[in-house]
Formats: sequence, structure tokens, C-alpha cells
Amino acid sequence: MKLSSWRGWVILILMRNQYCHSNSHHSSISQIPNRPWVAEWTEVLQRRPIGAKLIALVAGASLVLVFAPYGWWPLSLAAPAVLLFLWLDCSARQSFWRGYAFGLGLFSLSVSWVYNSIYEFGHAPPLLAFSITLLFILFLSLYPALTGLLAHRLRCLPLAVRLTLVYPLIWMLLEWLRGWVLTGFPWLLLGQAHVDTPLAGIIPVFGVLAASGLNMLLAGLIVLSFATAGRTRVISVVLIVSITLVAQFLTYIDWTQPTGSSIKVSLIQANIPQDIKWQPERFQPTLDLYRNLSRAHWSSDIIIWPETAVPAYYHQVEESFLTPLAEEAQAHGSELLVGIFVRGKGQGRTYNSIIKPGLSPQFYHKRHLVPFGEYFPFRGVLAWMADLIVIPMSDLETGRDLPIVQLQDYKVGVSICYEDAYGNEVIDALPEADLLVNISNDAWFGDSLAPHQHLEIARLRALEAGRYLLRSTNTGISAVIDPKGGIVARSPQFRADVLTAKIVAHGGLTPYARWGNWALLVIIFVVLIVFTLMARVSRIAVKG
Repeated sequence: MKLSSWRGWVILILMRNQYCHSNSHHSSISQIPNRPWVAEWTEVLQRRPIGAKLIALVAGASLVLVFAPYGWWPLSLAAPAVLLFLWLDCSARQSFWRGYAFGLGLFSLSVSWVYNSIYEFGHAPPLLAFSITLLFILFLSLYPALTGLLAHRLRCLPLAVRLTLVYPLIWMLLEWLRGWVLTGFPWLLLGQAHVDTPLAGIIPVFGVLAASGLNMLLAGLIVLSFATAGRTRVISVVLIVSITLVAQFLTYIDWTQPTGSSIKVSLIQANIPQDIKWQPERFQPTLDLYRNLSRAHWSSDIIIWPETAVPAYYHQVEESFLTPLAEEAQAHGSELLVGIFVRGKGQGRTYNSIIKPGLSPQFYHKRHLVPFGEYFPFRGVLAWMADLIVIPMSDLETGRDLPIVQLQDYKVGVSICYEDAYGNEVIDALPEADLLVNISNDAWFGDSLAPHQHLEIARLRALEAGRYLLRSTNTGISAVIDPKGGIVARSPQFRADVLTAKIVAHGGLTPYARWGNWALLVIIFVVLIVFTLMARVSRIAVKG
């Protein structure tokens, strides 16, 4: 072997450390010095595969306590550390199923509210609602399973490299994929748990995916610190402390700056129950309620109504209600931002929209629709399902507008409901936007975990963008969120309320707003390609 080539050096390093064996099953335990209990436990798990899956299931289920409203963030490190330990010394098949059990535990408890939305408010038969929810959970559980399977392909790499780089990189890659496959579901990303922790400092730099990666890196270092001895253990502990301190330091950096005087804003939370919202006899009382709540706050510069606040099409209430009310608001120095359905001209397309009403109205049509809630995917195949799930306005068109509306002297970056789960779409409004607005109707989720989780996601978007974010919802939780992701004010759930606060417009760009996910993705792909080539070279060397 000619060591003058890079390939020769890679082969020598891998063979010298004996990180790859000629048979198909690679033992990680052989790399762990002076920790006999590790070998004993992995041997027990090998003999009791069902027990290993149960441990993974419980570890995944414990993650529900990491996210809002609980916020037990240390579990975000402990639970993945358990999963990494379970992956230490197992076959590809075991890696997949242990990861799958972890995913089942996480998503079964964390997204069970999907059933509530489909059954309670979509009026679907219980069996259909249960089946859709179950299939959704089974699909989401594939992501941690694939993490284990793909990482197993790189088992020839040193244990420390796999625990601290391979697993975190693949985890981030699959969370990114989860954000766009089949329109995406970037909900309950591991980094979401860190909006209030020292790791929050990385979020405005590389986004929530980077916080997920750091979380997995720290979990890997925890495994190394417990499972190894000597210098490796010391280095692991030092790295845990150092990474935490660096991330904490980043939280003190102000990436954006105030650009003007304070703005007084009011968020209207009318608390109209979803099951009566579209009843004809509720139409006029709903209009009267929003009008009266708004008139009591004409002293505010901006008044924001939630998603689909008006249970009608825009053209049905434009001249009789919205335009006169907007003129009244402007006479008092205030402006309205309203959520409503808009029927387009020509083919009669319907949009879920935000409008600034008045003589010269402005419109933003929702760009990222919710499958089965706002449109039916594969309608030719699933037409029968559309007849069983009764959701008003569930055949919407996708908007194409930039998410920016001019209010007073400020440009506002807007999003509707589920759109704020997509950080790469929210930053489309930057750097022009002085502040962010998200309107939502979380009444669909009922009294479940979802409104709390959704608020936590909105806090991530404010932190990534370095802007105030105003979140107006129908039944709660409405909130005013500062550029650091902190909650300035929030409304109670299931109660009519008007949330009023003063905010300041901000300018400038966070690194994440400048780069989006692309900088991080380039790093992930490059490093994983290098690792894949190294593992391939090592396998060739061993076979030769």
C-alpha cells in the first residue's frame, strides 16, 4: 500500500485502530476501554431484543415532556443518549427497529391531537380518524429508524466519530427531509426544545436544525463520558462544558437592532368555538364582536385579527363591513390586519388570506397549505375520503405572493397558521420586514398539546429572524414574542381577550436569515460524503 496517497493514509488510520472487521457485524464495544458494564448490558439487550425496543419506546415517549407546555429540556439530552446507547452494538435490522420504537414513543404521544382535529371538527368517522392518525404516526416514526439504519452503514468509523458527528449529522438531515417530504411536517424538531436553554444561541446562527444537531452531539458526548475511561472520558466532559458555554455566549449577541420608536399593537382573540363558527345565526354576532373589540382599541397603531376571523368570503363583507371599519380605524390613526377567505376572480379560486382592508386593500394568500385540512392530496385516489371529512373551505388554492404587507410606516412579514413551522419560508420576508405577524386558528386542536407546541414554534421563528412576532389566534394562545424568542405577553386559552403591548421595529439580518438552511445543509452533505468514502475505503482495504 502506497502511503503517499490520501487513500493510503485513510486505510492506515482505520486499520491501525481496528475500527472495521471483516464480518458484517461490527462490535462497538471492542472500542470501549475499561467499561465492562457496557459490554454486559449490550449483551443483555442482544438476548432480549423486545426489552431493547421497550426501552427505546419509553425513551421516545419521554420526549413529549421536553416540548411545551412542560419544558423538561434535560430529557432532550437524556432520551437521545439512551437511544444512542441502544445503537452501540447492534445489527442494521436492530438499529432500524430500535429507532422505530423510539419514534413511535415520541409521535404517539406528541401528535395524538391530529385525531382530535379530524374527528371532533372534521366529523370523520372514529375509525377513519384513528386510521389516519395511526398512519401519520407510523410514517413519522420512520425518520429516527432511518437515522439508525443509515448510521449503521458507517459503523467502520471510530466510535467517537459516530457518536459525535455521524448520528448528529444524519439526524439533522432527516429532520430537514421531514420538513418537506409530502409537503413536510417540521413539528417537534429536537431543537425546538431549546428556545429557553443555552443552546438557543445557535438558533439565530444556523436555525433550529443546528440546535437539534448540537443536542445529538451532546447526547453522544454523554454516552462517551459514561461508557469510556481515561482521556476519552475527560475530553468528552470538557467538550460538553465548552459547547454549552459557547452556545450560551451566543445568546448575548444582538444580531438585529431597533430601528424606530415603539409601536402599540392589539391582538384580538374573540374565542369563537370551531363547532359553531360557520353557523348562519353566528355570523352577525361574530362581526359585532370583532368590531366592538377593535373599537375599544383604536389607540393602538395596529390591530390584528386571527386566521379566518370573518366566517365569509372577502367580497361578501368588503363594502358592508370591512372597508367602513378600516376607514374608521384609519381616522383614529390605526390600521387593521384581518384573516379571511378570498375568492379570486375568473375561475373562482379560494384562498386563505391575510388582508389589510380599506380603499386600497392589500392581500397575502397562504402559500403552504395543510394536507387534508386545506386541500386533499392525490384527490383522484382519495376522493372518497373527502366525502367523509367535513371541513369548511378544504379545497383551497396556493398563493404566490411574497409574505409582506405594509402597515403604517412598517413592512410586516406575515404567515398563516401552520406556515410559521417553516423557518425557511418565514425568512422570505427579510430583510424588508420590520416585524413578523402570524395569525392562526388553533381551535382545530381543541384543549390539547398542539396550541402550546405551536406557540413554541412561533418563538423559534422570532429568534431565527431577530424580529418581534405577533401571534393572533382565535381561541389562544395569542402572544407577543420578542426578538430573542421571549414571551412579552400572552393571552389565556378559551377566553375572549385583547392582548395589547408595545414593540419596536427591528432591522438587520441574523446569520440564519442571511443563509437559511443552505449553509448547514452544505456542511452536512460534504461531511457525510467524506465519511461515506472513508468507510468504503476501509471496507475495501479489509477485504483486500
